[in-house]
Amino acid sequence: MADVLIIGAGSAGSVLAERLSVDERCHVIVVESGPAPTDPRVRDQITDGLRLPLGQASAVARRYTAVLTEDPRRSVQIMRGAVVGGSGAINGGYFCRALPADIDGWALPGWAWADVLPHFKAIERDLDFEGEPHGTAGPITVRRVAEFDGCTAAFVRSAREAGFAWVEDLNGSTRQRTVPPGVGAVPLNIDRGTRVGPGGAFLEPAMHRPNLTVLTDTRVGRIRFDGRRAVGADVVGPDGLATLRADRVVLCAGAIGSAHLLMLSGIGPAAVLRAAGVPVAVDLPVGVDTVDHPEWVLPVSWPATHGVPPLEAVLTTADGVEIRPYTAGFGAMTTGRRDDPTDQPHLGVTLMRPASRGRITLASDDPDRDPVIEQRYDSAPADVRLLRDGTAIAHEIAGDTVQSEPSWATSQHLCGSARMGLDTDASAVVDTRCRVRGVEGLWVVDGSVLPAIPSRGPHATIVMAAHRAAEFIA
Repeated sequence: MADVLIIGAGSAGSVLAERLSVDERCHVIVVESGPAPTDPRVRDQITDGLRLPLGQASAVARRYTAVLTEDPRRSVQIMRGAVVGGSGAINGGYFCRALPADIDGWALPGWAWADVLPHFKAIERDLDFEGEPHGTAGPITVRRVAEFDGCTAAFVRSAREAGFAWVEDLNGSTRQRTVPPGVGAVPLNIDRGTRVGPGGAFLEPAMHRPNLTVLTDTRVGRIRFDGRRAVGADVVGPDGLATLRADRVVLCAGAIGSAHLLMLSGIGPAAVLRAAGVPVAVDLPVGVDTVDHPEWVLPVSWPATHGVPPLEAVLTTADGVEIRPYTAGFGAMTTGRRDDPTDQPHLGVTLMRPASRGRITLASDDPDRDPVIEQRYDSAPADVRLLRDGTAIAHEIAGDTVQSEPSWATSQHLCGSARMGLDTDASAVVDTRCRVRGVEGLWVVDGSVLPAIPSRGPHATIVMAAHRAAEFIA
């Protein structure tokens, strides 16, 4: 029997496992559905920070179908990392922190900017800036591209000519001085072409510890309870069916995976569970009012940039729009092939403080059947207006290089499916220590628990939250 069972070795689970297993008296078991980093199919895919290993042949990505808009109905594939390191092992390396206003806006005890800044600093080793508010000794390397080429250079030059200021440090916000709107280099957890994700930075160096066990290629079907206490999980691995028992169980399977597993285990909206044939253990708003960053994509005829990360710079506006000049077409970023003339660089016009809310619901009580994911991006007219305004700015910057009208897409930043909140908050699934309400011995620590989506990509904030939550679970 373990002291702690962590379900999911993604960005949050990797950090949590390393932090908890520092105490040699604490026996930690981590269950991961994907392969180990030592698998020969895996190493090159998760360390190459210059491409996204998301092609059809990928051994490290899992695909879900999501509905972006209802009128008309538009569907898209959402990718999630299925490997030690999770989505942090396959993403583009964007490592921007949430802003102080994002964190303080949560208005939760223990989660003010002053509480979380030490954890942002502890996780990183920033090679470009020293002193407050940066970290210099953490395991995740952070650096920025110093000289731009190709499409990124064209974007930055055009943005400056359009009157946007240069932002020296997108991670330089303090409570007294927030980084202003403008264009700047993206803080990247990519070091000389190598992706330095939480799996490689936190978990892998700790896997030799005798009190830490990592079980890969092992799927969790349901959480096991004794009355109202979580006592383990039923899993299927290389050796077949098994039940793992632990004193504490922590879900770190991501905003989709953790919500799905909670509902399969009887924790979720009673009507949703009953419709899927799942007995209701605790009626909680799991999967309700999820949130993501809607994105409109504009192909441009700028020359692709070779041998660089997928995203090197961004423009942010006072209206909460982030415009991203992707350095190559999606096909080139995911497969490395450069022989398709229609696969061009593109601008992503992204709404970072959206009003629209989505949902995740059960399709079945079968653990092997994916949940239903609906983003409902067209449900908030104000969002559509802001995206139009952002697209007008993108047109101003790109001029006649824009190749077509914008198309709907998503940033794949889904959050808030098991939201953290006060005991008086009816929309909260977990309390301010990430404990699931109404049961004992069960926590959720990943993007599911973010009370609101950050106005930057959420990866760095999720890693910070895991580092913070380790103190609660220990």
